[in-house]
Amino acid sequence: MSPVKDAASAPSDANPATPLESLATFCAELRFADLPQALVAKTKVHILDTFGAALAGTRSREFAVAMGAVSTSADNGTRIWGTARYADPRDAALVNGVAAHAFELDDTGGCDHSGAVVLPAVMAALASVTVPTDGRRLISAVVVGYEVGRRVLEAAGGYDGHNGAGWHSTGTCGTIGAAAAVAHLWRLSPAATRDAMSLATSFSSGLWAFIHDGSQAKKIHAGRAAEGGLLAARLARGGLSGPSQVFDDVWGGFFRSFGQIPGDLACFTEGLGTVWKLNRVSLKPYASCRGTHSAVDALSDILLDSGRSAADIARINVRLSAMLLGMCGTKEAGTLAGTQMSLGYALAARCVFGDVGLASYAANRRHDPRTAAVFEMISFEVDPAMLPMDEPVLTVDFADGARASLMVPRPTGSPERPMSAAAITAKFRGLAEMAMPPEGLAALQAAVADLENMSDCRSLEDVLGGGTASREAFI
Repeated sequence: MSPVKDAASAPSDANPATPLESLATFCAELRFADLPQALVAKTKVHILDTFGAALAGTRSREFAVAMGAVSTSADNGTRIWGTARYADPRDAALVNGVAAHAFELDDTGGCDHSGAVVLPAVMAALASVTVPTDGRRLISAVVVGYEVGRRVLEAAGGYDGHNGAGWHSTGTCGTIGAAAAVAHLWRLSPAATRDAMSLATSFSSGLWAFIHDGSQAKKIHAGRAAEGGLLAARLARGGLSGPSQVFDDVWGGFFRSFGQIPGDLACFTEGLGTVWKLNRVSLKPYASCRGTHSAVDALSDILLDSGRSAADIARINVRLSAMLLGMCGTKEAGTLAGTQMSLGYALAARCVFGDVGLASYAANRRHDPRTAAVFEMISFEVDPAMLPMDEPVLTVDFADGARASLMVPRPTGSPERPMSAAAITAKFRGLAEMAMPPEGLAALQAAVADLENMSDCRSLEDVLGGGTASREAFI
């Protein structure tokens, strides 16, 4: 499959398409029929997973604050998921994106958090279509968003290079992915799609400064990226041109400005149409930063293989990269946002509660004195030989003198170690029921399962309405 310009519109040999133009043409001309069935199935899993994360996120403080910052109505605009309220599409993209990322349970491995960026943007974009948009178009738009967000990140030096420079790629690269997804949904031309993607760079933002004090700022990045991508596509549709050289090695260019590197533009087109970036994206079974997940799995595997329990542990040593130490190498049980970034707490929660799901991050559990006791057993050791993205090596010393070490190369939820279908369903239902009654979440699950046969995706807004669930904030 190669959705590129036909001979009549193709650039001449003397004026070949730039990598940005080629990627934009791919996004504009991609068809649902071009998508492998396995990719379609995985896309629907990620759509449902994002809805579940967002519905639970309506119980977060971040959601409440975001809702208070926008104007809503009872019957006009785009649905705020899990509620009876509507807002302007841009405001809805912002608020729904915040909800999807609020509890760290949205997917990872794309832009990084592609689901929380792309889905709120394309759902908000449905309000601006003049003819019904079917489920096939929605699916292909989501695929485009994941594709572009990841390819821009890879061109920017990858997760370690771009995020290591202090930028949160969900907010920076995700904005461009959201713009491409909306442009595809709206059937913009290749030229307008290029403009949407290049305009989106002016809305790229998001710093890792939140890591130092448990700030809630991280949760806003996904919503701002969804909103910015939608705005960029809207401006491009209106005829506003984007900076055509923004991805070139020029002063003021994206890669020079964000990372002081020229950028690897081969990433824009390498394997395009055959290597689908959504296929590398992981689901998150644990309500914590992805950087903690391999260590949690290593601890669980060690206990399972040894036939011991957490009560038998005397010490836990974590050998890790300097980057992972800076990102997650704390033993913290303070704010919810800060605790979710703590590798020490994730391990302590696994030891004390046997689980690292959302319930283990409730205030009463974060301040359980037993977790503080486990903190005393945990030590972190930077290995200078480790690459930034290397997974940690966990060494557990048991009270009887036995020792076990393990490194899990890819955690649960990854393509290499996938969650079971039953676990995926259980996660969705457990999260969605925080905002919807059983009949509502069953209807949503059925709608997404049959999404490719839906004739008008605007009907999803009715399914996403709120129920009678408690609105008490989860803290």
